[in-house]
This record gives sequence, structure tokens and C-alpha cells, in this order.
Amino acid sequence: MSEKSIGLIELSSVAAGFAVADSMLKAGDVRLLLSRSICSGKYMVLIGGETAAVAAAVEAGCEAAGGCLIDSLVVANLHPDVIAAIGRTQPVEPKGALGILESFNVATLIQAADAVAKAASVQLLEVRLAMALGGKAFCTLTGDVGSVTAAVAAGRKVLADAGVLVNAVVLSRPHPDVYREVV
Repeated sequence: MSEKSIGLIELSSVAAGFAVADSMLKAGDVRLLLSRSICSGKYMVLIGGETAAVAAAVEAGCEAAGGCLIDSLVVANLHPDVIAAIGRTQPVEPKGALGILESFNVATLIQAADAVAKAASVQLLEVRLAMALGGKAFCTLTGDVGSVTAAVAAGRKVLADAGVLVNAVVLSRPHPDVYREVV
């Protein structure tokens, strides 16, 4: 299944996370992309599929959350690079400048990564969601300096408008050792 849309639910309870994942998967023809505990004792469920099915699954998951809902979102017409960059297991060869966006939350970082991928000709290297980050999230991207600068500006705006921007950086010529840490 090719994910045209994604849905995410973030919960304050691990136990509720299992119940929510079950409800979401039973509510529509969706695929489970991630279902796991994340830092600060929270739980995250990420699904993909057609927009209507994803929206129905997220609605069902929110109803099943039992007061443990922290955040939810549906992103329609998601750029395909975002899914590829979430939990990337194969490194991507860096090409020039390096951009980094950091968010206080997972949901808005996914929206920012989508904006980044759509704003300019860049390659998302990784979208890391709340693992060993104290509940924060970040994404890295590469491309020529102008494209990375434009893409980071687009992502920064999404995060700043939501009030969850931690930081945004563009390194025009990163040292090779910095890239080795990224990939």
C-alpha cells in the first residue's frame, strides 16, 4: 500500500496506546507504520493509507483514547519522502548543505517535514520521532544551500506558528564528520 496520507495519535498512556492502535486498525483499511512507546512514558501510533480511511481510523483512535489523548493529526497528500525518512534504515548520501529542524512535539514535526519536502528540491535524510529525545522530534535534510535554506524556512514557519519550534539550523558546508553522525 502506498501511503497518500498519514494519521498520528500521541497518548499519555502505553496501555491506552495498544487499545488505540487496535481501534485504528479495525476502523479502516490502513497500514500500521509505527506503534511504540516514546520518551516521557508516552505512546505513539502512526498509520498510513487513503485519506478517508486514515481520517476514520484517527477518529476511532481518538474515541478509544479514554482521556489519554495528547495530540492527533491527519496529513493528506503527504510527500513520499517523509514516510521514507521516518525510521530510515538505509543511509542517504548527503549532497551539500545540511538542514536540521527540531520540535517540541511529534505531530507538528511531521507537518514541518512535509512542508520541507514540498518547499524545495531537498532530500530528507531522517525524521526521528521522540526516541531518546525527551519527547521531542527532529528532521535532517540535504541539498544545495539555497534549497536547504528555503526548505528549513518553510519547516521553521510551521513549527513557529504552532509554538513548538526548538531550533532550526542550516550548515552550508558541514564538516564530513558531522555528516557521519547524521547518516
